[in-house]
Amino acid sequence: MAKVNLNGIFPPIPTPFFNGKVAHQQLAANVEKWSKTGIRGVVVLGSNGESVYLSEEEKRNVIGTVVKSAPKDLVVIAGSGCESTEATLKLTCDCANLGAHAALVVTPHYYSNQMTGKALMKHFTFIADRSPIPTILYNVPKFTHITLAPDLVSALSEHPNIIGIKDSSGNIQLLSEFLNQVGKHFDVLVGTAGVWFAGLTLGCTGGILALANITPENCVKIFELLKKDEFEKARKLQLKMIPVNKTITTTYGISGLKAAMDMLGYYGGDPRHPLLPPSEKEKSEIKGILQKADILTG
Repeated sequence: MAKVNLNGIFPPIPTPFFNGKVAHQQLAANVEKWSKTGIRGVVVLGSNGESVYLSEEEKRNVIGTVVKSAPKDLVVIAGSGCESTEATLKLTCDCANLGAHAALVVTPHYYSNQMTGKALMKHFTFIADRSPIPTILYNVPKFTHITLAPDLVSALSEHPNIIGIKDSSGNIQLLSEFLNQVGKHFDVLVGTAGVWFAGLTLGCTGGILALANITPENCVKIFELLKKDEFEKARKLQLKMIPVNKTITTTYGISGLKAAMDMLGYYGGDPRHPLLPPSEKEKSEIKGILQKADILTG
């Protein structure tokens, strides 16, 4: 099994729609544009990809489009987590057959009270034992209302086919506990740009950042500056990006992210119902924040 390099930035890319259908041509054009910005790879079918609103067939077709349009050196990570273990494994294997390099597996959460450490250990181990591609754990309590415990992540990090975790909690203490307890060859990835600078200084190897969909260059620049120990420049750039990240994640979410993409030469389009597109007033606010951060000119 080929080693997957997780050192760098991975935008969790949105799924574009046109008249309610997946817009594959626009998706391919977005991937081509992102691939020239210095990112390490892309995450497909994540939370920003509106994967919960896609059919199984649509998910497979989206993966196929991204793999075909991505350069050979761009890592494609597929969000393959489903509620059942069997469905997760099936989608993971299908994504692998389509050319994905790794699988991002979110915690099952519908029966949250029964998702004990023992149940989750069995779930992730079952998938990793059988998956033809490496597995990355996905901790996103904002949506699942489940937090992966550091001792569970530590135990899972010893599995040879579980290579990392995306932590979207935004909790620096939790992130630090993961870093302290995981195995030597296990990558801890920052899952929200609000703690990108802090996560890197603590020892995270990369980030899966919604912000990187609209300003991948700035996310890459913070990463590169810290590699050269240019902390002050990195710190200032991080602070400049904080209001932008808040706008496209907390305030307006996927709808705002897609609107920002439209303003910056990507194709965002509308979200899929029941999500609503931003109003003209909200778009104007998003535009102002992008301009203030020098991401959008004019």
